[in-house]
Amino acid sequence: MSGKQEFTRSEVARQRRAHRAKQKLAQTSKRASTPILKKTARAAVDRKRFANQRRFNIALGLPEIHLHPSRVADQRAHASWRFISISIAVLISLVLYLVLSLPYFHVPSVTVLGNNHLTREEIESALGVLGQSIFTVQPEESESRLRLTYPELLSAQVKVYLPNHVYVTVQEREPVIAWQQDEGYTWVDSSGVAFRPRGLVTGLVPVIGLTVPPVGMPALDDPFSPPPYMQKELVEAILALAPIVPSDTTMVFDRSFGLGWKDSRGWDSFFGATAQDMPLKVRVYQSLVDSLTRRGIIPSFISVMYPDAPFYRTVKVDLQNLPVASGQE
Repeated sequence: MSGKQEFTRSEVARQRRAHRAKQKLAQTSKRASTPILKKTARAAVDRKRFANQRRFNIALGLPEIHLHPSRVADQRAHASWRFISISIAVLISLVLYLVLSLPYFHVPSVTVLGNNHLTREEIESALGVLGQSIFTVQPEESESRLRLTYPELLSAQVKVYLPNHVYVTVQEREPVIAWQQDEGYTWVDSSGVAFRPRGLVTGLVPVIGLTVPPVGMPALDDPFSPPPYMQKELVEAILALAPIVPSDTTMVFDRSFGLGWKDSRGWDSFFGATAQDMPLKVRVYQSLVDSLTRRGIIPSFISVMYPDAPFYRTVKVDLQNLPVASGQE
């Protein structure tokens, strides 16, 4: 029984060996019959397929070995960008130094257009740009400085051009009134703005201010325009009354009675401080003077501030030189 079992196991082992040998023989025959070129072509295809893939060499199971990315390329790139940045900064600094220091870009003079009373030297002094680099001139700042320095300027425009040209175009206020107050006098334009007299201008209306005129309202659309010295209505009244003023006297202003003059026949005449109904006031005044003259009355004061209620005052002196009468038409 035991021998039969051992024989059976031996037989099985032999059969296994014979089967393995047969398989190896079949594989060898198959490899021998396969063309070499086909295998070579397949290897070439495999190499091409993996040629563009990154290769990683990994060591496994080795203690105390760590993989770190290479820093050589990063350090080189960082050093290259740092060098470029430094070069650009040095170049910009050099350019700024040249444009600010070279005399070729410095302003030698200012070209002024549109000025009648202000001189070019006065405008240059207010701007303060002579000798400066053209790149440091700020047109808007120069315009505001010019307007604040000279209130007689209605507008100012500053333009700069390379290499060193500055052009200033101004518009000056035109004076219409020569206002005298106490020991001084000033020019006044049609909007009531006062400014320093410059030179000799013909055709101005002279006015002597017995009191300070009412101040006008500032212009809301022009922040650089100074507050008017007097109201625009008063300027209009002066211009309306100017043709009526006798040539041998000067117009005066009193805050209580308005505009008038000292008549050569000995009385003071006043017409108010507005141009409204000015022709009517003049006719009423002339009629009143004619009426008083026919009656032999010599007035000391006449006011037609209100043409519908003219007022006059007379002074008659008795033996004691006392004033005794006044009246109203």
